[in-house]
Amino acid sequence: MKPLTIFEFDTLVEAKAGVVGPAVPQRVFAWLDMQALRNDSSGWLKPTQRNGARAVQVTRYVGVIRAPCGFHIEVLPKTGRNTSRDEARALLLRMLKCLAGFRHIKTADADLASERMPLLEVFIQQFLLAVGALVKRGLRSDYVARQDNLFALRGRLVIAKQVSQNLTRRDRFFTEHDEFSQNRAENRLIHTALRQVLSLCRSQENQRAARELGFVFADVPLSIDVGLDIQRIRLDRGMRYYSPALDWAKLILKGLSPISGVGKQDAPSLLFPMNEVFEAYVEKHLPRQLRADFVLKGQASSQHLVAHDAQRWFRMKPDLLVKQKHTTRLILDAKWKLLDAAKKNGREKYQLSQADFYQLYAYGHHYLDGAGDIVLIYPKTDAFTAPLPVFEFPKSSGMRLWVLPFCLDRQRLEIPPCLEAEAIFA
Repeated sequence: MKPLTIFEFDTLVEAKAGVVGPAVPQRVFAWLDMQALRNDSSGWLKPTQRNGARAVQVTRYVGVIRAPCGFHIEVLPKTGRNTSRDEARALLLRMLKCLAGFRHIKTADADLASERMPLLEVFIQQFLLAVGALVKRGLRSDYVARQDNLFALRGRLVIAKQVSQNLTRRDRFFTEHDEFSQNRAENRLIHTALRQVLSLCRSQENQRAARELGFVFADVPLSIDVGLDIQRIRLDRGMRYYSPALDWAKLILKGLSPISGVGKQDAPSLLFPMNEVFEAYVEKHLPRQLRADFVLKGQASSQHLVAHDAQRWFRMKPDLLVKQKHTTRLILDAKWKLLDAAKKNGREKYQLSQADFYQLYAYGHHYLDGAGDIVLIYPKTDAFTAPLPVFEFPKSSGMRLWVLPFCLDRQRLEIPPCLEAEAIFA
């Protein structure tokens, strides 16, 4: 089945005669509808209506939704009215490289063709490339304890089992011995993931590569307990080259993306909250704009909102802090939302959120003692190309809030001259 490609916040309905817009088969819609109504769906889907009919709407999550029947829905980030699918897919892959656990995604010029592949096939391709690179360097073996009933004594005799099984057979020895084998947790997990991607991928090239790599692991048994084997991972000295393949294997086997679709059926969905992806993207590239004596720190958590009964409650965690030695000079929070600079009236307010302003106001009082610059960062689009005029707090002396665009292509924050004068940015 050919995957359906949509953008975040698109609405899906059941495919029927006369239906216009994104639609899915009846059994897929029934599953999506059930997921939207579940209390533990983590908000990646919500029930709604379209033209009076039941519908489901994807929210600010992107990636791959996989229904139990195998139907794939590809959800891409939207950065404007005329965003093309290829551009959105390529952008998402670049941004995912900055997210923890996905830094192994390759997006070099030679891989541009892969950016036109469905996302699930891209993820599988990246896993297969990682396994291929591992195989070139060689599978690692380890000494594994093994018990067996042998004709010759090897290792240590297991007295209890020798008595129970070989009391009348003096030609046998029940022993425990060490065997140098490729049967170790890391290899079992990768082999099991290779088997699983064969049932997921539709690309003939990916299927061929998965089968060829599977032959290399032919002597490695499949993992019986994936969770236990993940705990047993031990990357010894010289085994760091296993990391990319294992990261992908864990993702494939356990759905270790930021969110996984759930249900009684085995239907993992690899979905990523765009707020986290955008924050990681900004955190990766913003340090290049800072002067040498400033550092960017992510997810600070040293301050609390209130004190109560000798305890500190409600930890305050701004996305990013710019520090100069031990002094906080700037607070930044990245928000994945499309602003419109033309909507300046009091009702629409550029599409800004009042809750975001309250949040930054509290951060400024606790981390900057109520005096300094606080920044909200949004993606740069055709409707939001330049910093907005500064926002003043009438009853706060010296604290200003800036709303700045971050260019996703140039990977740069657009800085107004008055912030450059602070000598923070190069």
